[in-house]
Amino acid sequence: MKKPALFLLLAAAPAALWAAPRETVTLDKGWQVRLAPGDAAAKAHPKAARWLPAKVPGYVQTDLIAAKVTPDPFTGLNEATIQWVGRSDWEYKGTLNASPTLLARGHVDLVFDGLDTFAEVFVNGTKLLAADNAHRRWRADAKPLLKAGANEIRIAFKSPLGVLKPMVARLENPLPGEYDSTAGDEPEGRQTSPYIRKPKYHYGWDWGPRIINVGPNGPVKVDAWDDVRIDTLRVQQEAVTPTEARLSADVTLVADRDATVQVDAIVTAPDGTKVRATRTVAVTAGENRVSVPLAIAKPQLWYPAGYGAQPLYTVATETRLDGEVVDTQQRSTGIRTVELVREKDAIGRGFLFRINGIPVFAKGANLIPFDSFGPRVTDAYMSRIMGDAQAANMNMIRIWGGGMYLPDSFFDTADRLGLMIWSDFMFGGAITPYDPDYRESVKIEAEEQVERVQAHPSIVLWSGNNEVLSGWEGWSDRTAFKKRVGADEQERVGVGMAILFDRVLRDAAERRDADVPYWPGSPSANYEGKPDQDGNGDRHYWDVWGGKKPATAYLDSCPRFMSEYGLQAMPDMATIAKFAKPADYAIDSPVMTAHQKFLKGAGQQRLLDYIRMRYREPRDFADFVYLSQVMQADGIQLGALHHRACRPVTSGSLYWQLNDVWPGASWSSIDYYGRWKALHFAARRFYAPLAVSAARKPTGTTDITLISDRTVPVTARWRMRTMDVDGKVTMAHEAAIQLPALSATKVVTMTDADLFKGADPKRSVTVVELIVDGAVASRALVTALPEKDMTLPDPGLTTRWSTVGGKPALTITAQRLARALWIGFGTLDVQASDNFLDLLPGESVTVTIAGKASAGALKKALRLQTLGAAK
Repeated sequence: MKKPALFLLLAAAPAALWAAPRETVTLDKGWQVRLAPGDAAAKAHPKAARWLPAKVPGYVQTDLIAAKVTPDPFTGLNEATIQWVGRSDWEYKGTLNASPTLLARGHVDLVFDGLDTFAEVFVNGTKLLAADNAHRRWRADAKPLLKAGANEIRIAFKSPLGVLKPMVARLENPLPGEYDSTAGDEPEGRQTSPYIRKPKYHYGWDWGPRIINVGPNGPVKVDAWDDVRIDTLRVQQEAVTPTEARLSADVTLVADRDATVQVDAIVTAPDGTKVRATRTVAVTAGENRVSVPLAIAKPQLWYPAGYGAQPLYTVATETRLDGEVVDTQQRSTGIRTVELVREKDAIGRGFLFRINGIPVFAKGANLIPFDSFGPRVTDAYMSRIMGDAQAANMNMIRIWGGGMYLPDSFFDTADRLGLMIWSDFMFGGAITPYDPDYRESVKIEAEEQVERVQAHPSIVLWSGNNEVLSGWEGWSDRTAFKKRVGADEQERVGVGMAILFDRVLRDAAERRDADVPYWPGSPSANYEGKPDQDGNGDRHYWDVWGGKKPATAYLDSCPRFMSEYGLQAMPDMATIAKFAKPADYAIDSPVMTAHQKFLKGAGQQRLLDYIRMRYREPRDFADFVYLSQVMQADGIQLGALHHRACRPVTSGSLYWQLNDVWPGASWSSIDYYGRWKALHFAARRFYAPLAVSAARKPTGTTDITLISDRTVPVTARWRMRTMDVDGKVTMAHEAAIQLPALSATKVVTMTDADLFKGADPKRSVTVVELIVDGAVASRALVTALPEKDMTLPDPGLTTRWSTVGGKPALTITAQRLARALWIGFGTLDVQASDNFLDLLPGESVTVTIAGKASAGALKKALRLQTLGAAK
């Protein structure tokens, strides 16, 4: 059998090897994987014990799915069938063909940008390195182990459970983790996840499966160099004014001898003009840091979406030895200033992002990993989801801390789209060990990750963790742990976390990305008081959904910054058809329950409870899917608009969550296959620069607030009408108004008696509109009763098909009020350009349809759903 080969193609080196340029080649071909010899799983899975094709970067699990050794865990009840993989040991192999030219280089490093997690690397049977952190880069000089011709590279992975379970079993009081195993492979309350630097969501979360991945999760490279190489390039902003931006290109050089080198830094502006600066320095063996100052006249500033343009600069460096270029690196960057403003006031301290001197209200969502199998996510898919976020008028995305550090291409997209990035370090909720070795590994991880991406202007906050600090303060299992271990151990754990999040990570962020603020965790008060409070810092509010309160509880307070809140919904029927069969289309079927991770499937009942709070009983499964999305969209819209109406007390609203790791019920507004739920269509309206908040409280009063994110005043009119479902107006008011820049202006508080005087509340709505330049910029509907208690008629919808811009177009006209209109096409893979609409009596809307489906198929599959009576 022909052996696989990883072909290393290196240019012939010049005669003076010490002046040869660095060569880096990615080794992504010819890899194979198998069960480690002697692994007990071979008896049940004999095919896995033979060498199978492997993708690198990748995971064993996806290779086994591709080889049909194990079925797709996303389908049906198959999640259970893949659990054995994470409990087993594995090995990869490939061949490196080393030429004499390669072997003549001073150093031939093998570089692994990710090994998940417990791994040993062997070259020709000799151990090169050992890894124990999936979030780090691993590098070692393989030259002493190489020979001319074929060289075997072997990576042996140990099961994370196999390594850690015996250790945890010996502990009297193991650290509290995240979610107990749903697969029966760890005892309840004895999780291994706190003790490993690995993506936490692999162990299962309340929106995704438990798949403990194993494999090389980052690229594998050969890095050949002589004498000196660039290890890192950072772009630091020293000072920015309208007339000049002072930057520095900070280069870390690794040298194997004393030498004199020249470091050139070249900045290329958006218009192509260049600025160059040079430093000549003496370096010694080891690490050397060189800073090259740069000055840019009249800099073009980078702004968040909605506040200005996103011009980007390129900073490149060249390192010369004896006049010859031996290494180069470059970064894309943008020039902007970032401040986290925490002014004290009567209720605490604020939490406001000021970009280039402009106070920005952050509008957006939380991002979880794009897939259960991160290496298979494409740049195109990430770009699509980010583009959808911007299309919904978002300007900030928070990278949640239980996942993985994202590639440079993600930040490139964020830079281009003007999406501010709040980036957690990868700590998802588990209490962290306090031993020095763990802390040192995290230190290296954090420094590497910050240095890798810090040049991106989209990054506006580094945050230490997700819910570790707030969980330690008040979660019941943490309280029980503290009681069990006693005061001394409790102090050791607490102090260890304080050192990690307030020193180690703060130091990594502030020293390596000095122009971006650091925040020790989310939610947090920056160690200035109890975390997760309205008056100080950011909040995660889960009394709605988790605490079973109605969505109107969002109106009870004005937090300084709401960084998490959410309501669940089912995905689109077209997505459900990807993992379930029609026989599974029942709210509590085994397949639907398996794809509902909240409380091990009990989230289906929670969805029903929330639907029943305000809406009718579902007529069938498809109606349940529809009503869940209406409930989610209406609830988050209420909260988001309330947060915006609380400005300037509140400065941000990030709902949970933007995306999914697999197809199932979750809090996402975009499902796993990229389909928009009703929430995402609603977000495009409630995050619009101009918006109306009409928040009706359970007390029967409605606050009407007009919101403007424009940086200049806006001349507008606002109109309020109460009408019945047939269009008869019983109350009308209209007035002119000047909206200040960056403002929320409360115009009136009305009682139900004022709004619905003389009208039947069962058949009436109040319509509040903001009108700019003669067009309705935003609209809000208010009802005195929940829709389940109203008499909403069949809206009398009529349809007409046409073509607009080469796409099928559908015009829908409502004879009577059409509340929460959903334009659906069953399981067809298509999407309307707009959806989840309220049509007033006599109104029409035209939407185009994107996707591959014939006109006949679209007409046949079309289903229009509303909260009104069915035909």
